[in-house]
Amino acid sequence: MVTQHHDDPKASVANHDPLSIDLALQGGGAHGAFTWGVLERVLEIPWLKIESITGTSAGAMNAVVLVHGYTLGGPEGAKLALEQFWRRVSDKARYSPFQRTPVDVMMGNWSLDNSPAYIFYDLFSRLFSPYQTNPTNFDPLRTILEESINFEGLKQSPIKLFVTATNVRTGLPRVFRNANISVEAVLASACLPLVHQAVEIDGDPYWDGGFSGNPLLTPVIRESKARDILLVQINPIERPGVPKTASEILNRLNEISFNSSLKKELRGIAMFQRLFVDEGPGHAAWAEQWADARVHRIASPRMVELGVSSKLNAEWEFLRMLREEGRKCMELFLKDHAADLGKRSTFDLDSLLDTVLEQI
Repeated sequence: MVTQHHDDPKASVANHDPLSIDLALQGGGAHGAFTWGVLERVLEIPWLKIESITGTSAGAMNAVVLVHGYTLGGPEGAKLALEQFWRRVSDKARYSPFQRTPVDVMMGNWSLDNSPAYIFYDLFSRLFSPYQTNPTNFDPLRTILEESINFEGLKQSPIKLFVTATNVRTGLPRVFRNANISVEAVLASACLPLVHQAVEIDGDPYWDGGFSGNPLLTPVIRESKARDILLVQINPIERPGVPKTASEILNRLNEISFNSSLKKELRGIAMFQRLFVDEGPGHAAWAEQWADARVHRIASPRMVELGVSSKLNAEWEFLRMLREEGRKCMELFLKDHAADLGKRSTFDLDSLLDTVLEQI
């Protein structure tokens, strides 16, 4: 059930009992800078304690960078590590052929749709695979991750990490935890099959975790003591109008595909909660874990305005804009729903379940 606004939101933000939360972070390329802004604001709230983080693709990168920084220097260390990471991403992008045209810069359009290099790449990637175009499997993100994260240090972190990648052979998700998260695991979680060769881990090839969980909620529901899940969603659930160009159609297909597993898990939570309301307690412990989950969603309508090509735009101005949007959305959520944290879901899960039942 969606809650209403509170009369004194500032008091709710300032005077809240300590609360442990889980974070669920979606992937989305450069759009992950929106999540960076949300995380910054979360780290500034003294009564919020991060128990665990589940992340996919850019969400996985934000997660491991945050935990790395937190292990070294608490919330301030985490904030610094996130800023340094996104600064490195932007610095590398300066040498990328994917740049906005002067007209797009003048018009304030963040899309790369008119970039000659992006147009050529978009067509080329549909004819040739990365095994042909990038035989050495060069990925600049590998260097950035190696410069940004002490992966050994993740093993000692008090924050549980869950990074999801998709097994190419089975199509099933694999969840990497603190003890076995490596550069390869994070790159696997962000491996788009038309851009990079599959990442091999323990003899199996892996692609982007978004195909099987974007992000995967099951690990935090089953293994975290916290009951409040803060979902930071980058890929729009709904998009108005009918996509008509090839790029618009592919973009919407990716959004639907990358949200499908998440929707199934959210519907599962709604189903168990309705079951407990109708029949009361007495079910298995694992069912109670699902029924007890409280879900809160942070998203921005501005993400709907950004096309798929802007996920490759890592200009510092663009990343800073997304960061500020993330901070703003988290601040609005706190003003409206701080008093609901620890008590009830603020994301309308029943609407997802009712939509499915209406079709049966």
